Amino acid sequence: VLLGSGLTVLSQPLMYVKVLVQVGYEPLPPTLGRNIFGRQVYQLPGLFSYAKHIVKVDGRAGLFKGLAPRLCSSAIGTVVHSKVLQELPTPPWGQRPLSGGLFPPDSCFPLQPGASKKEPVSSLEQVLKETSREMVARSAATLITHPFHVITLRCMVQFIGRETKYSGTLSAFTTIYREEGILGFFAGLIPRLLGDILSLWLCNMLAYLINTYALENGVGSAPGSGAPGADGGQLQGCSGSHDPVLGGIQMLSLLSQVSTMTEMKSYSQAVTGFFASMLTYPFVLVSNLMAVNNCGLAGGLLPYAPTYSSWLDCWSQLHRGNMSRGNSLFFRKVPAGKRYVWE
Repeated sequence: VLLGSGLTVLSQPLMYVKVLVQVGYEPLPPTLGRNIFGRQVYQLPGLFSYAKHIVKVDGRAGLFKGLAPRLCSSAIGTVVHSKVLQELPTPPWGQRPLSGGLFPPDSCFPLQPGASKKEPVSSLEQVLKETSREMVARSAATLITHPFHVITLRCMVQFIGRETKYSGTLSAFTTIYREEGILGFFAGLIPRLLGDILSLWLCNMLAYLINTYALENGVGSAPGSGAPGADGGQLQGCSGSHDPVLGGIQMLSLLSQVSTMTEMKSYSQAVTGFFASMLTYPFVLVSNLMAVNNCGLAGGLLPYAPTYSSWLDCWSQLHRGNMSRGNSLFFRKVPAGKRYVWE
């Protein structure tokens, strides 16, 4: 919880700028710059220029608007996630859940208690079960903490119209309940849940495919690798040579390959996670826009956004415009034919 809170505090300015860009607020005019290919293009202000503007208006403390409800969301979400995982049936192979690692240890290490010698430890069935447990835990945490997420976003968007409507976490709960009822606390929940679930399954299944059919097969087919066979036999590097020097060299080569494969698996998880987040970003954008839409703040009304009838209506209108708005905070090229509002 403490580590998560620290990361939340450090990432708050980044999220603050990102939310304002997602809403469509551009306080600074485009400037003529160069893209990564050296061509001159008009660019919208990036992260640091945007942050400097916020500091100029509200001081350094202004970068941390909405931090209190976000910390509450982070702490409560961590506890709920952990509790739900504890209540769910534990995988029979005795591995920890996906929050601590996507896949069980490599099959070249000793088998876990209860695991069959004829089945690989990181089987598809086990990945599906682990992903399902993680999906339930994350969905429960998202459902419980979404009201805090809505308040966080609205506290940030107040910067646009200089409102003070959501000045405190407790008073924000009262305001939302009085004006919108219970449903107001769950504005934008459906696309957020769909995005989280889709991202989780994409990340885990892609990582499983890469680790199983690219990395493990690549190491297992390497000459002299001594990888265990399908029948679970002993390592050839341990008993396949009568020369102790040659046997030692083979063992060192095997350990080096195993270490490299383990590192590559951790990298593959990071890469697939990034790829999945890119594909599901439209769900994040739609969820955040629906959370602030028509809530009485300037950032949720025209000229920044029309009043959406549902999140599907929001998706449809964004699909005709810019579904990646706010996805990148650097090298933000002005799209042709688009108009922005700036002070």
